[in-house]
Amino acid sequence: MSDSPTDTRRAPGLLDRAHLPFVVATLGLVTLGAFENRATATVLPVAARELHGLTLFGAATAAPLASYLVATTVAGLWADRRGAVPPLRLGLVTFGLAQAATGFAPSMAVVAVGRLVSGVAEGMLDVSLTVLVAAALPERLRPRMFAAISTAWILPSVVGPGLAGAVATAAGWRWVFLLSLLLLGPAVLALRPSLRAARDLPGPLGAGGAAGPVVRGAVVAALALTALTALTPLAGRPGATPYAVVLLVLAAAVTLVAVHPTLPTGTFALAPGVPALVAQSALLAAAFGLAGTYIPLMLTTVRDVGPGLAGASLSVTGAFWSLGSWLQSLPAAQERTTPVQRVRLGFLLIAVGAVGPLLLAVTGVPLWAGLALWAVAGTGIGICSPTLATTTLALVPEDGRGRVTAARSIASAVGQGVVLGGAGALVAAHADDLGGGDFGLVAAVAVALAAVGALTAGRVRPPG
Repeated sequence: MSDSPTDTRRAPGLLDRAHLPFVVATLGLVTLGAFENRATATVLPVAARELHGLTLFGAATAAPLASYLVATTVAGLWADRRGAVPPLRLGLVTFGLAQAATGFAPSMAVVAVGRLVSGVAEGMLDVSLTVLVAAALPERLRPRMFAAISTAWILPSVVGPGLAGAVATAAGWRWVFLLSLLLLGPAVLALRPSLRAARDLPGPLGAGGAAGPVVRGAVVAALALTALTALTPLAGRPGATPYAVVLLVLAAAVTLVAVHPTLPTGTFALAPGVPALVAQSALLAAAFGLAGTYIPLMLTTVRDVGPGLAGASLSVTGAFWSLGSWLQSLPAAQERTTPVQRVRLGFLLIAVGAVGPLLLAVTGVPLWAGLALWAVAGTGIGICSPTLATTTLALVPEDGRGRVTAARSIASAVGQGVVLGGAGALVAAHADDLGGGDFGLVAAVAVALAAVGALTAGRVRPPG
């Protein structure tokens, strides 16, 4: 059969021999990371209680975002110069170190340090895998790959919280982290063929722009975000709350100023195209992260449910995130809707879905009803997140994908870190008498952020 334009041979898909090893290895690593993420969110409230460190809960939750910010910056520049394999390897090493530090932690402060190292691992892995997807797969397969990555979250999201709760009940919360550490060895072995093959992929080894100001900005922003995280327990000390609020606002302002050099020009103004895509990533992470992060803690404190049942919100998130991602990857969805429409729909669904946690916090709504609404939010981020990723990759030249991918991750980390810092301060200030009103306020802010995202979705359209 000829190779003429009229050739009717089927183009290779994700499961064809040319792509299958990379797809399997990537999905295996994502599954491991997803299990760690869901398990951590499930047992972190248990660890905070057992280690008498509830005032550090906000710090442990937000700590990975600070290190993630620097890690993604370095990983993006590194990938643009040397390819995605070196940051991927460092991500695997730091993942193992984070699990060991957290699993053997003698105090909640050490848990927070372990979570800080975990942010380095997540940043390195996120950027390197996204760059590898762009290098290893043609553009037409990327939406399907991101949908497959979302699907890889289903099993950990459905099984992970219950398994983590069962392990925490039967053997202690520490074994949840140590189990992730034990699973890392097989994952690394499975990845070795793909790492060897990735060295031969066509890689963007250009200059990637001036690294100095970008890295300095990321470091300063991370330090400010770390300070914001570290200051959240101060809000729980008698008489210190007003001072904590002032310091938190100052740290947030420094973070936003410092992060400016790491982002595309026009990001804060939502300039059309790539800058708006980066800004929308920040809004998405802030809205969804703020609503979802505190659901397990709210359920264990306000509704007095166990860690396994509290983790049900994470199962809902993973399953419906995957559903939304699959829906947006369908050829009909890609052909009949624009990226602007998909982004707007995703934010609207998150705004509606975040009403679920609000109702669970402040009314007697049954657990199943609140989680059903939260499933709507999961579908929304499943539609929105891969749309932002694939649209960005399509607009960026090959030699800048690492840096722009890092910029999206940085914006997400800063957006989420700032709002989680504020929420952590609220939890610390009311640690002795946390009530539904506190969590209701958190959910209400998440609804407002999602509404802003929907209203500004039109900015992701490229200029001209």
